[in-house]
Amino acid sequence: MKAMKNMRSGSLEPLDVAVQIPYFFRCPISLELMRDPVTVCTGQTYDRASIESWVATGNITCPVTRSPLADFTLIPNHTLRRLIQDWCVANRSFGVERIPTPKQPADPSMVRSLLNQVSSESNPIQNRVSALRRLRGLARDSDKNLSVIGSLGVREVLLSILFSNTDSDSSELKHESLGILAMLPLSESECTSVSADPNRIAYLTSLLFNSSIEIRVNSAAMIEIIVSGTRSLELRGQISNSGEVFEGIVGILSHPNAYPRALKIGIKALFALCLVKQHRHKAIVAGAVNALINRLTEFEKCDAERALATIELLCRIPAGCAALGGHVLTVPLLVNIILKISDRATEYAAGALLSLCSASAQQQKDAVAAGVLSRLLLLVQSDCTERAKRKAQMLLKLLLHSWPEDSMLNSDDFNCSDVVPN
Repeated sequence: MKAMKNMRSGSLEPLDVAVQIPYFFRCPISLELMRDPVTVCTGQTYDRASIESWVATGNITCPVTRSPLADFTLIPNHTLRRLIQDWCVANRSFGVERIPTPKQPADPSMVRSLLNQVSSESNPIQNRVSALRRLRGLARDSDKNLSVIGSLGVREVLLSILFSNTDSDSSELKHESLGILAMLPLSESECTSVSADPNRIAYLTSLLFNSSIEIRVNSAAMIEIIVSGTRSLELRGQISNSGEVFEGIVGILSHPNAYPRALKIGIKALFALCLVKQHRHKAIVAGAVNALINRLTEFEKCDAERALATIELLCRIPAGCAALGGHVLTVPLLVNIILKISDRATEYAAGALLSLCSASAQQQKDAVAAGVLSRLLLLVQSDCTERAKRKAQMLLKLLLHSWPEDSMLNSDDFNCSDVVPN
């Protein structure tokens, strides 16, 4: 008997109590309880995720019957799903949670119909807005829906609406278009067409100061997509040349009501802009240091790595070192991050500390006081990246004169010959 597995947050975790799952509730591929049973043309039923993965890897036969799949249409098995849900409810006392009713993938024909409503200028604006909201709702439901929407030429239509020279009555139409574009990848040519037009960049920048935090975040997402998707260094430099764009992005990170997506998009946009070295000082002027340090503990793992990478970039210019060194929490936070979040985070934190300590004797003292020596000694002996170790070794050499005398007497603490003198 296999133990029933609980479903929390989309994952499966083992229960304390063993429960027999009815055979016909299990997917023939994964052997797990089906969450979204669908039937293929051979009459066999599988969990949607499993059969889609099977087909996506190039298989063209039914896993059970081995018959060719002449038609790849997946028909929802509503009866079986309801039976599974009833069984989950009946076994709730054993810790079994009811599977949610799955949302069906977007029908391409319906998406085309909505897109036609959106693109028709003769259609009343409110009807076009309603169609856009339906498209946006579908896009939010699943990545599959987003892929379907993106494959039907929606980007061209939405870009045309977003940057059209129309009156203020169409602002809602523009904002809804922006909301969908912020979720879609743009081609290099589309990114270039936007970045090469100063008026389009100016419009997106103006939206960074909209009264709606959601519109500001969507505009930041669009700017990040464009900057990252534009190969021309000149065009990328033109976007980051505006102090207002940095001010708007930093404003999102500093916003008191910034939610997880706002922080994620804000740091992605700030990092992309700071890759242009000649304009990093604009980020400093806009208050990026306070925003980064004050929010650093709130970022999720990937976002924290990106924030630390941004801090290291800012440390490479004198104004950045001065501003970061002037924040009382910078050094303690960077020291505490070493070996805590991830190898990348450790590498960026060590690099930032190296720049700060190279620029200021006071930062060296602050780093030692924060316990950097023990962290660095652990780092050079860890499985971290070679670049992180090199940065740690350089920082240890820089801090030689700051080592406490009692530590210097203990040679066991310093067993790396390339870090300390013989």
